[in-house]
Amino acid sequence: MIVLTGGAGFIGSNIAADLNDAGQADLVLADTLGVGAKWRNIAKRRFFDFIFPPEIESFLAARRDVSAVIHMGANSSTAARDGDEIIRSNFRLSARLWDWCARSRVPLIYASSAATYGGGEFGFLDDDAEAALAKLRPLNLYGWSKHAFDRWAVDQAHKGFAPPQWVGLKFFNVYGPNEGHKGEMQSLVAKYWSLAADERPLRLFKSYKPDVADGDQSRDFIYVKDCSAAVLWMLKNPEVSGLFNLGTGRARSFKDLMLAVGLALSKKIGFEFVDMPESAREHYQYFTQADMTKLRRAGYEAQFATIEAGVRDYVLNYLIQPDPYR
Repeated sequence: MIVLTGGAGFIGSNIAADLNDAGQADLVLADTLGVGAKWRNIAKRRFFDFIFPPEIESFLAARRDVSAVIHMGANSSTAARDGDEIIRSNFRLSARLWDWCARSRVPLIYASSAATYGGGEFGFLDDDAEAALAKLRPLNLYGWSKHAFDRWAVDQAHKGFAPPQWVGLKFFNVYGPNEGHKGEMQSLVAKYWSLAADERPLRLFKSYKPDVADGDQSRDFIYVKDCSAAVLWMLKNPEVSGLFNLGTGRARSFKDLMLAVGLALSKKIGFEFVDMPESAREHYQYFTQADMTKLRRAGYEAQFATIEAGVRDYVLNYLIQPDPYR
């Protein structure tokens, strides 16, 4: 049995889909659904049980047949302001799951984030040495919460109190099916594809750096199916532990991303560059690019989709379909 927190969320529901496709239906999904359409993310999934986050610990305490915990559940809003809520959801629950997995000898794979790297002034190397982690300065509350837990996890592992396998995945800019419930936190592909289909101008932020053209701000965009594939690989390779970047290793501009949408739709793309809110300018990331050396050295050989290939699959097989859910 696998316990998957955030199982109805964006990345979690894609992991559930791949686990189902691999023949694993003995899943326990932990999440909240609310009153919107989030339930559709798991409408096609097979699972043993669905529990709510406050029930996770009591559920685990009563089981002896859990083979792994995949912890994707979190408050992932980079605009979050409630520090108490962030600590409860992103740090304390993660620490309690770590404790249970360490004591029960159950592997733990959890979601970290590229937001831990802050402005990138120290690069994007997934070095889990304390000296390297201590240098990082996340730019927002969400990134800090993920960084705080990474440092705590590494410290616990160094003290010898860790699950038999533990993996923290530093997800870069993920896009793909089942992100509709995320609202403003959706990728630009999800937000803008319908505008692109109507050949309406797409709004991107102006650049406030003289060496970066408008729209050339860059990110390491990774397709969600590549993320879930990496999680399943980790489950099959229990000897692999540590913090790992999960991006493609290649930064692409926001203009490139939108042009990939136009290519998928066979539409001409036009741009309108708008002012960035002043409150965001000081902490805006102009560039992210995952160093993938560590994951490759661990033995991961699968190739990552280019944005052209990933966006094409996302747009044609999901976004423009009557049923856009995976």
